[in-house]
Amino acid sequence: MKSLAMQREKLLIAIIENAIDGIITIDDKGLIENINPAGLELFGYSGREDLLGKNVSVLMPEPDKHRHDSYLANYEHTGEKKIIGIGREVTGKKRDGTTFPFRLGVSEIKFSDRRIYTGFIHDLSRQKEDEIKIKSYTEELEIKVKDRTQELIRSINELETAKEHMSALFQKERELNQLKTRFVSMASHEFRTPLSSIQLSASLIDKYVAKHDSSSVEKHTTKIKNSINNLTTILNDFLSLEKLEAGKVEAKLSWFDMIAFSEEITEEMQLMSKQNQLIVYEHKGTTAQVLLDQNLLKNCIINLISNAIKYSGEDTMIQFNSIINDHELIIDIKDNGIGIPASEINNLFEPFFRAHNTGDIPGTGLGLNIVKRYVGLMNGTCTCESEQNLGTTFKLHFKF
Repeated sequence: MKSLAMQREKLLIAIIENAIDGIITIDDKGLIENINPAGLELFGYSGREDLLGKNVSVLMPEPDKHRHDSYLANYEHTGEKKIIGIGREVTGKKRDGTTFPFRLGVSEIKFSDRRIYTGFIHDLSRQKEDEIKIKSYTEELEIKVKDRTQELIRSINELETAKEHMSALFQKERELNQLKTRFVSMASHEFRTPLSSIQLSASLIDKYVAKHDSSSVEKHTTKIKNSINNLTTILNDFLSLEKLEAGKVEAKLSWFDMIAFSEEITEEMQLMSKQNQLIVYEHKGTTAQVLLDQNLLKNCIINLISNAIKYSGEDTMIQFNSIINDHELIIDIKDNGIGIPASEINNLFEPFFRAHNTGDIPGTGLGLNIVKRYVGLMNGTCTCESEQNLGTTFKLHFKF
């Protein structure tokens, strides 16, 4: 039996001496009684003699160093366990003063009528280093993911922008194709009518000249002139639209006298009016000076008065008014003509649009679109009020 006990004791000692974790025993006063080679290596000591008999607090950094004895005293008086049988992560102090983390498990053993404590020390240094590395890798990965996400968002935004740009280009292309189609359709009709009239009138003039019928010759000469004027108007509209589409039109602002400017236009347009049509110009305001582009404004007013002449009957009056108040110009052109159907007034400024009640009255449907764009180049607005068969009023509004 004694031999068996000795063998077991030797086996236990061999296990303790060769354990990979540190094992340390202390008495109830906290003095070190034994420590295995793994424990000595963990704490940086070469031999047991450096530690045996010393307080275990020598292996602890502050504040645990000064608290350790009170832990044991508190346990003996109260029986409250803070480490014994529980285990926790603590910090140890090596002989050179450096610290390291370890997992401490403490068990209590009653031996020969006294109490001793055995501590099992598992080094956590590598585990903590791995945790730090993992945390660092995780943070780096999060930063990379965040950066990649931002790059992806930027790429998506760029794709959306490119998509919108391409969509706008396709829309513009469709609109241009529609304009081309409407242009071909309108041009084939609008050019054919005056050209046929010119051809017919020229043939009839030859006959009337032979008969010395001067009144008939004059009649058809007037028809030819009117047809040529219609063709010129059509070509001018096409040229104006082409320049606007190409971005070649710019407003060149200058100060000029609105009254003299408007009276000259009124006199010019009166010559083009129908029988007994009267164009009346009136100005209100303490000044007549405006800062606008004369050429663009003249084109706008002539276009609007021409429409008033064209869509109003004989023996009617066309009102042309200008008002200047505190750097603000308002121009009204009002007729008593056929008016515009309420259902179509919202489409009035679209290119090539013509209301259904215009009938055989010649026109390209470009004039009002050009007017609105010219007014816009001068930072103005163009609006229309109309009632079918009761007339139309166009209002141009500028600030300068």
